[in-house]
Amino acid sequence: MSDDFMLDTDDLERRMQGAITSLRTEFASLRTGRASASMLEPVMVDAYGSMTPINQVGTVNVPEPRMVTINVWDKALVGKVEKAIRESGLGINPQLNGTIIMLPIPELNEERRTQLTKVAGGYAENARVSIRNIRRDGMDQIKKAQKDGAMSEDDQKIWEDEVQELTNNQIKGIDALLETKQAEIMQV
Repeated sequence: MSDDFMLDTDDLERRMQGAITSLRTEFASLRTGRASASMLEPVMVDAYGSMTPINQVGTVNVPEPRMVTINVWDKALVGKVEKAIRESGLGINPQLNGTIIMLPIPELNEERRTQLTKVAGGYAENARVSIRNIRRDGMDQIKKAQKDGAMSEDDQKIWEDEVQELTNNQIKGIDALLETKQAEIMQV
């Protein structure tokens, strides 16, 4: 390979890993019929004049497999936290007990499970698109370097193969995550 051109494959890999990390976060927010504190991460509460993550206004616990509790620190915010959960689209009906909000997680019916697997598939496809965009950036850098005379056509082919292999490995990782998440959702 030519000494004039050096593609930062570590940067490409780091950016691709960022897409996969984002996918994992999106998967964690999908309700699978089991209680999880991470399912409340996208919920924001209007607290003290600004939108605040729910875990910054109270303690989120999972005391049982089908129950999440939130111990709200400021009694004045209990109503706002309850409202934020109701309006979040999670499909959970909060129950109040003083400053503790209990969220019983209902069983998912077959139709809802199928919908959630489709949503998971959409999240995975968005991650694949992100990976492909990063791949395109790397390929563009390689083509520009070859056009500028910084590398031979043989070196161009070697670099392109390396970027493609990195892309294929990341896409396989996304597919494996999706398969695992869909199996988890469909599990009764």
